[in-house]
Amino acid sequence: MKLDSRLEYGLYAALLAIAVAFPFLASNEYQVYVMALAFIWAIAAMGLNIIVGYTGQLNLAHAGFMAIGAYTVGLLTVDYGVPFWIAFLLAGPLAALLGFLGGLLSLRLKTHFFSIFTLCVGYIIYLLIEKWDTLTHGTVGVIGIPAPSPIGPFTFDNTRSVYFLVLAFLVLAIFVKRRIVRSLVGRSFVAIRNSDELAEALGINLMRTKVLAFTLSTFYAGLAGGLFAGFVRFLGPDLAREYHTFDMVAFVLVGGIGTLMGPVLGAIALTWITQSLQFLETYRMIVFGPLLILLVMFWPNGIIGTYTRWQARRRESGGAASAAKRKSKELHDEARANV
Repeated sequence: MKLDSRLEYGLYAALLAIAVAFPFLASNEYQVYVMALAFIWAIAAMGLNIIVGYTGQLNLAHAGFMAIGAYTVGLLTVDYGVPFWIAFLLAGPLAALLGFLGGLLSLRLKTHFFSIFTLCVGYIIYLLIEKWDTLTHGTVGVIGIPAPSPIGPFTFDNTRSVYFLVLAFLVLAIFVKRRIVRSLVGRSFVAIRNSDELAEALGINLMRTKVLAFTLSTFYAGLAGGLFAGFVRFLGPDLAREYHTFDMVAFVLVGGIGTLMGPVLGAIALTWITQSLQFLETYRMIVFGPLLILLVMFWPNGIIGTYTRWQARRRESGGAASAAKRKSKELHDEARANV
């Protein structure tokens, strides 16, 4: 599902303008914090969308790979004194390397067998983080992660400055993903999603392409995890829990599965919905759960999917009306000629 090019660029420009203006329009610093956190989850959800939305493989270990990226930054900076940006540069590649190895094992399975296997992988990652005290600090967590180091004249010692840093990475992640999904590689992902047999008949190497999608997906997760560590500056084992993966699946579904901007809009929308329900305290999930079900029921194609379908129907109805008008004019001219 694609947007018209002019509408697409218009949407990008409008969203970027709103994002840049948001810290200056927000009523307090906490709102800026929440939006920056939504951007980080959006990057992770974009990665999940590569393997789920474009390739059709439901990976339920995604939060585990995000935790790997986060703990890479946290442990290297706190325990070994590695500068933040060097540790950050290792977060995405390390998650991708482990994703590559995990993909070689898990992607031999299909459909729900693959999903169950990755769910187990995610839980193993969580247990390793929780129980391996000597490496990960266990349930105590990693405390005192340094903020991102200055880059030239730019410092990141407050929420607003880190917000713009996260926004820059989000824009970069969108640009790179757009190039990927519109390339031959991206078309191969979609061919596999539509039919393994058809993709193989077209000469696509199924295993290699699926592993590539899984690796790219986990790279995005590791990148988001590295940003999360530098922004929140505290890590606990719960970051690897499966419910964070389910949150990201919800972001993808609500925003529009298999679309470029869907996970971004879904992450922002659901983050703010959950924040608006904070006053309900422990009862907020009782409201949020049915609300999420209703969103998926009435907008099964997500925000972007619903919008593109509406645009398509509008163009079709406009084209039909124009054709009817031309036909009416032709009949009128013919009648006048016969008089």
